[in-house]
Amino acid sequence: MRPATLAHLAARHGLRTPPPLPTGTVHGWAAFQDRYDTARAAIRDAGDVARVVTEAAADDAADGCGWLEIQVDPTGYADRLGGTAGAVEAVLAGAARAPIPVAVIVAAGWSAPPEHAEALARLAARYAGRGVVGFGLSNDERLGRVADFARACGLAADAGLLVTPHAGFYEPASHVRECVTVLGAGRIGHGITGGGCPRTRDLLASRGVALEVCPTSYPPFGVADLATVPVRGLLAAGVPVALGTDDPLLFGVGLAGQYAIAREVLGCPDAELAALARHSVAASTAPAEIKSRLTAGIDAWLSTS
Repeated sequence: MRPATLAHLAARHGLRTPPPLPTGTVHGWAAFQDRYDTARAAIRDAGDVARVVTEAAADDAADGCGWLEIQVDPTGYADRLGGTAGAVEAVLAGAARAPIPVAVIVAAGWSAPPEHAEALARLAARYAGRGVVGFGLSNDERLGRVADFARACGLAADAGLLVTPHAGFYEPASHVRECVTVLGAGRIGHGITGGGCPRTRDLLASRGVALEVCPTSYPPFGVADLATVPVRGLLAAGVPVALGTDDPLLFGVGLAGQYAIAREVLGCPDAELAALARHSVAASTAPAEIKSRLTAGIDAWLSTS
């Protein structure tokens, strides 16, 4: 959500928004969650949802994105939008109005009971082929056990959906491996704790499981300094890495900014920046025609850089 949009929606509904997180300080998960919940509470109807989705797509398009996958836990909007199905349909309606193609990943929280996750996986499966492309597990991964979500992820996979849980943010490399071997993850949100583990890197590389790395997400939680985010080590080990924005509203950096960090802070040369972009395309669920067009654009950029 754009900061201006949050300010407008919050004012319309008489909500007080907490101040931005101070830069250069470390916070617990609650500081993030409180601000996220405030932003979510400002979204009251399908029109608000459509606005947030189309603006997010427009901002990413301005940064060079040609295919956007946006993740949502519909539970947080169900009471305002006629249930979880209504929430998914509101997101899909916004996606249909976006300036670039937008696909949707339905997510359950790691803190949810397994039965709830299974219900959301069935919901995602109902919309497979109609704009929903994946099933994820979001929020603090310390709040759930990997094995408890195997059935939910199996239901999603059986429907042809990509399984893409958040993992390896706080939990160790073994958590990343479990998400691959137990849940069948085809892509991992974050997964950076696996960067220092040869066994995990080998598993990810051999199976082609991409990590969605969001550099600005880690310093506020003390997970990693910008300079130690293991993008280059993962690339050198053959692990596909796709740069993501996670939450620009809370962390203040969009897609182009993440690439700027990769260049200026992590020291990635142009060839590695191009590899990151190619991995993001290859690891996406975009149709072959879009993948081919985007990859050709990356190659053209590299040849003239």
